[in-house]
Amino acid sequence: RSRTARDDRAVLTINRVSAVPEPLDPRAVTVIRFHEGMLDVYHRAKTEVHYNATRFLEMVGTLGGLAAAQKLLASPTVSDGFGALWEAGRQDLTVEAVVLQPEFQVLFSETELHTAAQRLGRQYHAPTVG
Repeated sequence: RSRTARDDRAVLTINRVSAVPEPLDPRAVTVIRFHEGMLDVYHRAKTEVHYNATRFLEMVGTLGGLAAAQKLLASPTVSDGFGALWEAGRQDLTVEAVVLQPEFQVLFSETELHTAAQRLGRQYHAPTVG
């Protein structure tokens, strides 16, 4: 497995000596929150738009939220789910919208961020350092 897949499925580990939970590194916590965000947009789309994205849920369950998002962003075309949510006027429930949330941008490359922004008709500007 790649580091991404492992991080995406990260769970709280137990210190075998003291049985005290060990804290996760900040990136792993962000990956877990992103995964939860992906599940949240699935449930919201199902409830609020009546769109049941079973293939999306399967992909997230199999690959993890981060790897699923990266796979979708690497595709030259948008997913059927993106199209359905766009037509419903609910771009806020797309993978691309979750990717562009400020807390999750650290997980993605500049190319992936540009792709997400472009699909949503937004401009993406990398933060300036300094």
